[in-house]
This record gives sequence, structure tokens and C-alpha cells, in this order.
Amino acid sequence: MATIKHNEKEEQVDDGSNIKAACEALGVPFGCRSGYCGTCKITILSGSENLSPLTPEEDDMGRDLQHRLACQCKISKGIVEIKIDA
Repeated sequence: MATIKHNEKEEQVDDGSNIKAACEALGVPFGCRSGYCGTCKITILSGSENLSPLTPEEDDMGRDLQHRLACQCKISKGIVEIKIDA
């Protein structure tokens, strides 16, 4: 099991799964869920090495490995700590 952390809360997800549901439970806002609206922008505080590579949608929005779209990320293992972008 992998873990997504935000503030003092955390959500467990299966290794290799999309982090969308866990982030949503932690308060990350979602609009379109397809990588086009940008409402789910997050900053990776730690554990970026446990996430999938950038998707074309993230690249198109100018995101990088520390600044992701939660709807596009998958976690391979371990713990990823996030912050919601304003």
C-alpha cells in the first residue's frame, strides 16, 4: 500500500494506482478530471520519485515533477506528501 499525505491527514492507495481518489478525500479540488482544467494542481513536498512520469497534459500546462496535476499522477509505492496549490 502507498500513502498520500496532506497536512496531518493521510490516505492509503494501492501501489500503482491513480492518486485522484486519495487527493479528493484530502481536499484537493477537481473540475474536469481529465488534465485540462488545472483545478487539481498540487506541489509535491516529498516522494516525487514514487510518482509516475509527467503526462502530456501536465507538460502542456507547464507542470514539472514537483508541481503536478493530481488527476494525472499514479503512485508506484511509498509515501508522497502534497500541498494544494492556491
